[in-house]
Amino acid sequence: MCGIAGVVDARGLAEADRAGIEAMIETLRHRGPDDRGSKAFGRCVLGQTRLSIIDLAGGHQPLSNEDGSIWITYNGEVYNFPELRVELESKGHQFRTHTDTEVIVHLYEEMGPSCVDRLRGMFAFAVWDEARGRLLLARDRVGIKPLYYHFDGHRLVFGSEIKAILAAPNMPRELRPEALLDYLTLFYVPAPKSMLRQIDKLPAGHVLVFEDGRVTTREYWDLRFDEPSSWSEAELGEEFWRHLSDAVRMRLISDVPLGAFLSGGVDSSSVVAAMAEQSDRPVVTNSIGFEEERFNELPHADRVADRFGTEHHRYVVRPDAVEAVERLAWHYDEPFADHSAVPTYYVSKMARQNVTVALSGDGGDENMAGYRRYRDLEKERRLRSVIPGSVRQGLFAPLARLYPNPDWLPWFLRFRSKLGLLGIATDEEAHYRSMAFEQGDGGRRLLSADVREALRGYDSQEVFRYHYERTTARDPLSRSLYVDIKTYLADDILCKVDRASMAVSLEVRVPILDHVFMEFMAGIPPQWKLRGGEGKYLFKQVVRSRIGQDIVDRPKMGFSMPLSEWFRGPLREMFEDTVLSGSACVRDWLDADQVRGLWRRHLAGGRWLESQLWALLMLELWARRFYRRD
Repeated sequence: MCGIAGVVDARGLAEADRAGIEAMIETLRHRGPDDRGSKAFGRCVLGQTRLSIIDLAGGHQPLSNEDGSIWITYNGEVYNFPELRVELESKGHQFRTHTDTEVIVHLYEEMGPSCVDRLRGMFAFAVWDEARGRLLLARDRVGIKPLYYHFDGHRLVFGSEIKAILAAPNMPRELRPEALLDYLTLFYVPAPKSMLRQIDKLPAGHVLVFEDGRVTTREYWDLRFDEPSSWSEAELGEEFWRHLSDAVRMRLISDVPLGAFLSGGVDSSSVVAAMAEQSDRPVVTNSIGFEEERFNELPHADRVADRFGTEHHRYVVRPDAVEAVERLAWHYDEPFADHSAVPTYYVSKMARQNVTVALSGDGGDENMAGYRRYRDLEKERRLRSVIPGSVRQGLFAPLARLYPNPDWLPWFLRFRSKLGLLGIATDEEAHYRSMAFEQGDGGRRLLSADVREALRGYDSQEVFRYHYERTTARDPLSRSLYVDIKTYLADDILCKVDRASMAVSLEVRVPILDHVFMEFMAGIPPQWKLRGGEGKYLFKQVVRSRIGQDIVDRPKMGFSMPLSEWFRGPLREMFEDTVLSGSACVRDWLDADQVRGLWRRHLAGGRWLESQLWALLMLELWARRFYRRD
């Protein structure tokens, strides 16, 4: 795994950009501590830091084809590279290394930007075509690996993380109001936006081409739900395990120690089961637990480890709240408020003591309807179909006038029509509300009057509306899964895992997000995903005998932390000295009275406020490091 960065300018590369590549890749040293390199051309410079996984001695980058006309800087793993190499050698291509990186170079020679269609894995890379003066940026289908860029009309700057771009010369920094509202509502910034107006995310499944001073982007892959399978449950179950086992098998290739995260949940336990079936030695598993019983999953992980005879490493974590907040605020280099980043960082840190590569179970909930909110949305959809809209208006509108804060209502009833009466939400609106941590206009209320004015009526729901309108899915559940895969999975879950693991130079592979496996799961009819109020129905039926009924049927636990106690204890002073201080950066964007009121309600015993406080703290710490350059 690696960190990549570079600059291209059709007018010719400035000396400052040529020299500045070292500062850019220095910010990514944690992503690749084993090696670093750069290569400058007349119009382009590429840089890379490397975490050596395959061909430890021969994988120095940037790397070129035979005649030095095509160069690449690459982050990721392409799991089907051995088959692609055989095919390319048969066409006369000469290889100098045994890396998957070199396969992409020669594949580009054959196919140009369409080379991404043949890649199976996780990746973010840049290919410089010297003869054509063309730069190709590409990101994997689901968004496992990150890629950011800045384009000012002449110069394009890119990097694995925003901090690399900010290290380039003459980089402006201006807050993007729409991203701020997105963040306060969703607790992450959805693609293609970043918190800075001048920097964008390359969306998952997209390529970007810079040529003749122009930038074009193209989506090369999308998940389709329009061809549901007609197979029986038994046939679907057999194919399910075959696809999952194949995805796991492809991710076992490594020249360094490899293992797995094990929480004791269905997803990670199933990945470990598939690994154990295909390995001739004990699987190395890594688990963390906490002293607080409600957050501790170690007993469940221990049972799975015993079942498969793994080389099990378990740790009881006593997090240093202040240290964790400071470290994560730097590594995420964009405000990021999913506080499960803290345990993800700790399990990555502990796993790195034993392995360099770890397989995880991420993606099962989004592919097979594992979250409770999918069940809640289905219940509310049924209620809407049973009670006519006029009846709902008559029942709830008087109460809405008495209790204007609609938190007591189901999500889909929290909308108001243009007439001011209680509105009836669509599936799209209900899904958005289920994802919004600040219900109603809560996120907007925290903003200052100037920022609200700058938003000009922008609503974060537009992010969800865009994906709802473009999906091929027709049933409500599949549409919700599609939207989550395009937003929450890519920009929250996968961002969280990438930054937390790369902070300690650990590569994490996610077999459940293999695109061939995902395409198979998209074809599973919704009744086999959510059935009888049970999510992951088929998944659980398939793995029940493999991982144990006690693991399959145990209540789902969140990967979380005691935030409420932290804000009344070790984080209280930090919050008051940063977010509430007279010199706080957020005072430029937020209503200070609203923020102080939120804090007072929390100290007085208010419930469910800690997530909003965490979001504000992470916003302030980000601004101090990456927005105010002094």
